[in-house]
Amino acid sequence: MTVADTIPKLLIENYKKHGDNKIAMRKKEFGIWNEYSWKHCYEHVKYFCLGLVSLGFSKGDKVAIVGDNDPQWFWGEWAAQAVGGVAVGLFVDSILSEVEHILKHCEAKFVIAKDQEQVDKILKLKNGLPQLVKVIYWESKGLWKYEESLILSWDKVEKLGRKYEETHPGVFEEMIHTVQPDDIAFITYTSGTTGLPKGAVHSHKTAILCSQNQLKLYPWYSNDDYLSYLSPAWIGEQCLGMVAGLKVAAVVNFPEEPETVTENIKEIGPRFLLFNPRMWESMASTVRAKMLDAGLIQRFFYHLCLPIGYKAINFQIEGTKTPILWRLLYKIADFVVFRCLRDRLGLSKLRFGITGGGPLSPDCFRFFRAIGVPLVQEFGLSELLPVTGHPEGFDLDSIGHVAPGAEIKIGDNNEILIRGEGLFLGYYKNPEETERACAGGWFHTGDAGNFDGQGRLIYWDRVKDLVELSSGVKFPPQYIEGKLKFSPYIKDCMAMGGKERPCVAAIIAIDFEVCGRWAESHNLPYTTIIDLSQKDQICELIKKEIKAVNRTLPEAQQVKRFVNLYKEFDPDEAELTRTRKLRRSFMEERYKGLVEALYSDQGEYAIEAPFVYRDGRTGVIKTVMKVNSV
Repeated sequence: MTVADTIPKLLIENYKKHGDNKIAMRKKEFGIWNEYSWKHCYEHVKYFCLGLVSLGFSKGDKVAIVGDNDPQWFWGEWAAQAVGGVAVGLFVDSILSEVEHILKHCEAKFVIAKDQEQVDKILKLKNGLPQLVKVIYWESKGLWKYEESLILSWDKVEKLGRKYEETHPGVFEEMIHTVQPDDIAFITYTSGTTGLPKGAVHSHKTAILCSQNQLKLYPWYSNDDYLSYLSPAWIGEQCLGMVAGLKVAAVVNFPEEPETVTENIKEIGPRFLLFNPRMWESMASTVRAKMLDAGLIQRFFYHLCLPIGYKAINFQIEGTKTPILWRLLYKIADFVVFRCLRDRLGLSKLRFGITGGGPLSPDCFRFFRAIGVPLVQEFGLSELLPVTGHPEGFDLDSIGHVAPGAEIKIGDNNEILIRGEGLFLGYYKNPEETERACAGGWFHTGDAGNFDGQGRLIYWDRVKDLVELSSGVKFPPQYIEGKLKFSPYIKDCMAMGGKERPCVAAIIAIDFEVCGRWAESHNLPYTTIIDLSQKDQICELIKKEIKAVNRTLPEAQQVKRFVNLYKEFDPDEAELTRTRKLRRSFMEERYKGLVEALYSDQGEYAIEAPFVYRDGRTGVIKTVMKVNSV
């Protein structure tokens, strides 16, 4: 075991090197940051692993894990991999049908679930999961009186492991030694934008190569703090928090609750942060929304200094040296406003802020760079991470240069094709789709783009999502949506067109909280989001925001018609994937009548639509929506 060529061997290496002398993880509970050394992590993994073995878990078996980001998720995954087993992540907000599909497809023998909510999901499905042996939970609240032989607490599994070791001394290290780099380590299911999610299979070797290439792009070190917030069911968190954290022995921090992550970021001051575009857009919108409520002096200095920030980064974008005057002005602006703003956001110590999982709008990107946040764009997939990045500087027009260990070429229909170190082994139990996706020795991403004169990759959109209007003009919907979502009043949106449609139209989901505050400050009464979204004043407010975006777009790509939806886009209703990507074809079909109204002379549209409560019950909503022209 001299070479740490598998994930469990990396854990052993850190344990032997650091033991009790270095913090490996922190988790905030009841307002207190609890610290775990590498020795603590090693022991939890060891005894949980042996407990699984005593219950019948063996090499090649699958364990599904669902819950918030906690040390137990990491320990449970490492424990399964120490046997030679396979970890399968589930998103915490997955509905029953999604959970059922993945558990059946991967044939999970064990499920590790955080709490009562997740355990209840599995228990509802147990009759259709004959291979399931145990459901293990790590948070016991609400589960004390359950009389169900299928479930077992985390602590009891560790006790079983300690007992198993008494009769099998040294077996844990022996099992780790038998795990090979080419053994399957985990399966990450794709977002399912085009249908049912597919399971991308990664071995220990591909996972470690992905993390090594990531560290070449954006190096971080053993004294760095990393915030684990994105679900480990996503490839990004697998390669960064899960594997790269082991590679460099960094401190991985877990927020108290998903709702407290903003506050926890301030307390941690991470050096390295990975968010998807929606999170960065939400953070930018929150800043703009709070400035609407700020005092007169605060608003004055904010609006005085922000243009200075934009001007300063324009010199960087253009590749010219920033004049002394603008450098001086930026330092003053940074001292007066930007430094305090970064501190309020918890980003004052940040060395790299990465956005991945989709394109971030240029407006949002410019905003963060203007206030001094070192934000960079990265392109990657469940099948390979990273593909591109910005290791030296940044620009707004591209998603960066080709990442270390990756190769890219542009195929038919401007499709981006990739191959390289860390490429997945294939789709689990789907050889036909694997063969199609990897035809010719290149992985076909389904994304469209091209290279510029400096060798940077320009991302357009999904090949199938590039939309052509009746005039023959093509436009990338995601680009327009990103610019619209920079508005603090717009939480989500979908831009659309078509060969028989003359212009771009949009379905807007307003930010109920921000629009609600605006309504209260303007003495506008309202009851629900249904009522507020259709108020004339709110429609005019959104129209003003769209006009501002239209001024930055070519005439043929400007949004001419829009409607404020009566609710937010919801992954539980299949409108978004679990990684919050739009399911466009589903949305167009679901709101077919509304889309037709947008491309007619109608001023209103009466809708009768089903909706799903959080507990799974369904209902029907009836309302009238205003169709607005810009």
